[in-house]
Amino acid sequence: MNILDQLSRPFPESCIRWRVGSTNQDKTKGIALAYIDARDAYQRFDDLLGLDWQCEYPFEGCCKIGIFDKETDTWIWRSNGAGVTKVEGEKGQYSDAFKRAAVLFGVGRYLYDLPNTWVPLKARGRSYVLAETPKLPGWATPSGWNRIASGVKREVYEQTMEALSRGDEMGLKQVWEEFDNEEKIQLWPLFDSKERSAIKALST
Repeated sequence: MNILDQLSRPFPESCIRWRVGSTNQDKTKGIALAYIDARDAYQRFDDLLGLDWQCEYPFEGCCKIGIFDKETDTWIWRSNGAGVTKVEGEKGQYSDAFKRAAVLFGVGRYLYDLPNTWVPLKARGRSYVLAETPKLPGWATPSGWNRIASGVKREVYEQTMEALSRGDEMGLKQVWEEFDNEEKIQLWPLFDSKERSAIKALST
């Protein structure tokens, strides 16, 4: 298992936090959105990389994370940003920017692929919170994670893009038919929104 596969593994369920997304009109139900705390993301880098990682904040709202590649003796950097949050202001902005940069290395990315789950809400002050904690699907837990090697992911991406370029519906089907639904969920984040739309259009 390479470092990106290890960084991408699901967190223990005790680390998952939940917040309310969209709600119905009378605020009795809402979509539960899962996220992790920035401290859990820090710990993931520490546990797996020790001193071989670092982060910088080159300007307000932007975080750069670098991991050291010992094979090439170089640093690999990825960056992302966030705005000031309503709750924690500037502190929340830095935490969110760090988490978004960490996602580019796979940390917590799987949470974006959870299905939308509507749960009951309860009033708390002037806002609403989840009345119950959603249950995570098996593939989103450490024990149920069905890891697909990075080499296989790369092959799937390259073969899919080649099939799209040729408009080869049968070739696209052959690439994906060997994977079950949970594996497909893990592969889906390899593609951006335009590529996903093209895949859906060619598959239907």
